[in-house]
This record gives sequence, C-alpha cells and structure tokens, in this order.
Amino acid sequence: MKYLEYTPLDRINIFLSHVHLGGRTIKGSLEAYSCKHTGTDKKLSLSLENEILGSLGKSSGSDSSSPVEYLLDRSSRMTLIYLLLTLNHIYPDYDFSAMKAHQFFTEETWGSFKQIFDTYMFEASKEWLESNEDSPLLDIIYRALDEVVKLAECEIYSYNPEGDAHPLADKGPIWSFHFFFYNRKQKCVVSFRFACLSNLANQGLIADELPYEGDEEIFYGMDI
Repeated sequence: MKYLEYTPLDRINIFLSHVHLGGRTIKGSLEAYSCKHTGTDKKLSLSLENEILGSLGKSSGSDSSSPVEYLLDRSSRMTLIYLLLTLNHIYPDYDFSAMKAHQFFTEETWGSFKQIFDTYMFEASKEWLESNEDSPLLDIIYRALDEVVKLAECEIYSYNPEGDAHPLADKGPIWSFHFFFYNRKQKCVVSFRFACLSNLANQGLIADELPYEGDEEIFYGMDI
C-alpha cells in the first residue's frame, strides 16, 4: 500500500488535526492509499491470505451458511486483505490478525455513514462553519472523497473493534469511528477515522494520535 497525497484532503486534515471542545478534543484524518503492494506488503498479504485459507480449511466441513464461506472467493479475500494492509500502515505497531479483525468490519452505505457523522461530529461541524462559511463540513468531505475515489463506485466499510482489539484501547477514547471507502476499479482505499478523546485522561498523548500525514464470524452485513 502506498500513501497518496491529495490536495482536496489537506484542508480537511488540517482542521481535524485538533478540534478543541472544552475538556474534549476531536481528531480525525483522511488518508488515501493505493492497493499496489510495496515494501513488506507482499509478505504480509501472503501471510494474511494463508491465515484465511487455513481457517477456511478447518471449517470446510461446517455448515455452508457459515459467514466464513464467502471468503472462498478470492476477490472477497483480497478486499479484506487490502483493508487490513491499510490498517497496518495506519497503526504499524499493532498486529492485525485477519481472523480476529474480520468480525469487526461492517458494510455501510453513504446514508449510514452520514447518520453517524451527523450525530457524533455535530459540534466539530459547527466549529468548521465558524471559520469556513463556504459549505458544511460533510459537504466538503463528500466532494473531496468523490474527487479522490469516486463515491458512486465505492464500497464503504466501517471498522468497529472492541476491547483490546481496538488500536486506541490504551487511550480510552470517548468514542471513535473508522470508515473505508474502497474503489475496486481504481484499486484505491481512503481511510477516514475520527475520535473524541478526553483531555484529562490523555494529557500529553493527544498530540500523538491520529496524525495528519502531509510533511474480506466475518464482515457482518457485507456483500462483497
């Protein structure tokens, strides 16, 4: 996976680097990646696929309705692997296991994403409008995503890990969300993560999380 620089994302990332809301700070980041393997990606991709195929082999005698069955399709496996490779680039110190992480992915629609964004990013959106009167934050994000990854062609996934499976578990976020906009034709993934952290609980750590980089039980509800 190669990190791709896109000017349409820069303005949003600068704003989301720190949105101070009293005792809380909202941080977010939009990052685009090519699905072309680079560096250690080939080795990790092979390891993840072997892990998936090994699990498929163990479940070969199980009920055909098992959620793992759809991963028999290579295209579905590669979707899962691309998402995990993206996560690995974002959190290089966290060890992602395919068969542990897969259960935390869910296929979404723009409508379900918008509902979550409007609910949890309401205050951040107000802050945006105070200094950017041209358009609401979500409209700007929509246009940027559409320019970079063509939303009409995208599959949208959310990643909602629990407990120790969360890369930010040690920071104790008040809430956090991670979405992926995957264009299969372009072989490109845009990651959009945003979280709310307590300034009191994370004093001295806030500045280190969600940096702005300018300087396939399986995917519940997915139909890949």
